[in-house]
Amino acid sequence: MTSIYEKVLGERFRLLHPRIQQRFGFCSEDRIASIGYGEMQTMWYNKLAAMPLYLGSLRHIMFPQGGRQIPFTIENYAYRDRFGRETVTWVRKFQFARKVQQFDATMIFSEQRARIVDYLGNRQHLAVDLDIGAADNGGILIRSGEQRFYEGLLQFRCPAKLTGTAEVCEWYEETDERFHIRVDVQSPLLGSVFRYQGTFQADYRTVPASSAIPVGIRPLREERRE
Repeated sequence: MTSIYEKVLGERFRLLHPRIQQRFGFCSEDRIASIGYGEMQTMWYNKLAAMPLYLGSLRHIMFPQGGRQIPFTIENYAYRDRFGRETVTWVRKFQFARKVQQFDATMIFSEQRARIVDYLGNRQHLAVDLDIGAADNGGILIRSGEQRFYEGLLQFRCPAKLTGTAEVCEWYEETDERFHIRVDVQSPLLGSVFRYQGTFQADYRTVPASSAIPVGIRPLREERRE
C-alpha cells in the first residue's frame, strides 16, 4: 500500500527530496509515526481576525497568538479510521510562555473526490479539499480549495469570500539538515490572516497497532461525509 500523498502525486512523488519522501511516504500498514520537534521563528496573526481565530481555537483550528522562537511539535500517525479510510494525523502543539496552543487536522484520500480531504480541528466538522504538488526546492506544496461544514444534520459549502485559502510548503535543507515549513492563510476580505515559518527535526517511531496511537492524537469525532 502507498501513502495517501504518493497516491495523489503518482510519479511526481519522486520529485520530492528523499527526506520529504520518507516523511510523507508511510501508511497505516507500515506502523510508523513521524514525530517532529523544532521552533517557529515567526508566528503572526491578523488582529482583525482575532474573534474567528479564537472560536477556531476551541476546536484546535488556528488561534489568535503570535511571537518569535516558539517551540513546537508535530505528530503524524497513519491509521485506518472507523470508516476504513487511510488517515494521517497532523497534531501541532505550540509552546507559548503561558499556554500551549494546538492546531489539529486529519487527512484522508477521498475516492469520491479523487483527492486528499483535510478535516480541520478535533471534531472533523470542517472538510477542505487539497491540491498537492511538488515544489521546485524538492518540498511538498499543499494548497487548500473548497471547504464544507458538517455538524450533526447541518451541512453546507462555505462561501469562498467568507473563508480563507491556505498554502503550506514543507521542504528539507541539506545545509542545516532540518525540515523547513512555511504556512500562509489568506482571506479575500482581510488579506493575510495567519502565518508561520520554522524548522524542525523528525524522528520515526514504531507503532505496534492502531490501538497504540496515543490518547489525544485521533479526533474526538470522525465524520463520514467528505
